[in-house]
Amino acid sequence: MTQDINKLLEKLNNLDFKNLYQDDFFHTWDKSQDELEAIFTVADTLRAMREKNISPKIFDSGLAISLFRDNSTRTRFSFSSAANLLGLEVQDLDEGKSQQAHGETVKETANMISFMADVVGIRDDMYIGKGYKYMKDFAEYVQEGYDHGILEQRPHLVNLQCDIDHPTQSMADLLHVIHEFGGVENLKGKKVAMTWAYSPSYGKPLSVPQGISGLFTRFGMDVVLAHPEGYEIMPEVEEIAKENAKKYGGSFTKTNSMEEAFKDADIVYPKSWAPFAAMEERTELYGKGDQKGIDELEKRLLEQNKEHMDWAATEEMMKLTKDGKALYMHCLPADITGLSCEDGEVDESVFDRYRDPLYKEASYKPYIIAAMIFLQKVKDPQATIKKLLEANKERLLDKEENK
Repeated sequence: MTQDINKLLEKLNNLDFKNLYQDDFFHTWDKSQDELEAIFTVADTLRAMREKNISPKIFDSGLAISLFRDNSTRTRFSFSSAANLLGLEVQDLDEGKSQQAHGETVKETANMISFMADVVGIRDDMYIGKGYKYMKDFAEYVQEGYDHGILEQRPHLVNLQCDIDHPTQSMADLLHVIHEFGGVENLKGKKVAMTWAYSPSYGKPLSVPQGISGLFTRFGMDVVLAHPEGYEIMPEVEEIAKENAKKYGGSFTKTNSMEEAFKDADIVYPKSWAPFAAMEERTELYGKGDQKGIDELEKRLLEQNKEHMDWAATEEMMKLTKDGKALYMHCLPADITGLSCEDGEVDESVFDRYRDPLYKEASYKPYIIAAMIFLQKVKDPQATIKKLLEANKERLLDKEENK
């Protein structure tokens, strides 16, 4: 349903988000509550404008550089859609076809691809201790190039997933939840089961469960992190979630029982991930170029996963949730039992029942990314949006006069 744009603008007037302007977006926990709500509000505004056929383009020209160091479908297309919505042209950097394959440094790459660029989106989630560091280094080198007069403008960075956080995903997820429950004011006290689930593959990033733990605890929700023993996430992110819960009136608890997490849950998010310790080991093996060690680690982890095949969103498990009707969520693609794999994260019947809400969940990501870019680049978003609305009125009047 299209929202009232004027009411959204009124909401923006009551939020302090000036520090988003000309700033990079790395983690949700780096941002204030007002800043997060401003991104949600602008995302809804941009969506409403598009639904009303009002152009939200704020760029006449410019580049949005995408650098994906891991495979992606939804995030890649969401970034492209967001950039296009605002008037930017997307240019993908294929590292295999760039001079990085011949030893070009990150510092050089950061400056060489940033001429006339307005935003750089990076996904680097494969290796613990590497992804966020790469993004941080990239941003510092771009700032250095701008300070030295090499770059005429300073492109700002959006974290499209790193080894620590997946902010565009978690924020799209939360905006979906906000709409499903009728407003951010209705989230307090809602139980969220962020649980590990069985997958026949290994090495899935930690950034989704970490992102959910670090963000949903900001809104007074009761987040339960559930996983078998040995599948811990980063301890520093757990601490962030605990502090958030204490500050914002929710709770953050852990359990080794999927049933306990699902019991009376309002929201369930069963998703496979690799153990933090194993991801650290994999990073070390890749650094040494130890392919034999990597193969042995993969084999060991797949066997470990098989010990927990009962960790799945089955019909029986869903009956444990609040009234048996919890909102099922997933970042996609899910490992669907009987469809995409023999045994996986979720029963096919459960997935099919929630297919439309899952697709709606995914649909928020382009607007979240567009809102991040918009607030990085526009100093007075309320005034800019009003100008876009006025321009649309003039366009419609011109059309009427020329009939």
